[in-house]
Amino acid sequence: MNDPWLMLIVSCTVFVIGLLGVVFRKNLLIVLMSVELMLNAVNLSFATFARLHHSLEGQLSVLFVMTVAAAESAVGLGLVIALFRTLKTADSDQIQMLRD
Repeated sequence: MNDPWLMLIVSCTVFVIGLLGVVFRKNLLIVLMSVELMLNAVNLSFATFARLHHSLEGQLSVLFVMTVAAAESAVGLGLVIALFRTLKTADSDQIQMLRD
């Protein structure tokens, strides 16, 4: 696992899987997990470049992105639970209340 190109290919693959989950899935929980997958792919690329350049800035960026991702998932999960309790669905196509 010393090859940075391999880690970048894995990072790009994970990011594309998360992007496909955001684009094609309708369930809000799946979309939220796909966004987290995309953030983890960005973390992997930051860590790879930080190791490649022997720099701490990339590792600090990973820490910052992890903090933002934790806050985003907590707020997003709270919103999904609130929407599910009121509308009895987690399908993004069924939510019309946000458009008005």
